[in-house]
Amino acid sequence: MADQTRTHLEMISRDSTQESHPKERQMVKAATAVTAGGSLLVLSGLTLAGTVIALTVATPLLVIFSPVLVPAVITVALIITGFLASGGFGIAAITAFSWVYRHLTGSGSEKIENARMKVGSRVQDTKYGQHNIGVQHQQAS
Repeated sequence: MADQTRTHLEMISRDSTQESHPKERQMVKAATAVTAGGSLLVLSGLTLAGTVIALTVATPLLVIFSPVLVPAVITVALIITGFLASGGFGIAAITAFSWVYRHLTGSGSEKIENARMKVGSRVQDTKYGQHNIGVQHQQAS
């Protein structure tokens, strides 16, 4: 019985230590969040200030060189578009020639014919109810 009874002081000290741990964790979490949030806010402000300064310096240069830069950007965009289109058409042509070659030599036509036959047989089975016959025989057995 002596083990079961606790003094009032032991209960209060034990309860207060159990409550202090969640409070300490909350304090640590809050301190970490404030530190991380403050650091990110400072970095955000520095980035904004750097962007404004760079834009202030670059604006007069962009205005002065715009008669040269705008046509240059358009030319570069057209060149890049041309190269991408040329590559895409080349890949499409190689794919078409490869398909024609495989079809004429017979390596691809057999696969296509087999697939066509399978699809045709499935359509006939479905059309005439052949897929249901197997189910009825299994249920009757």
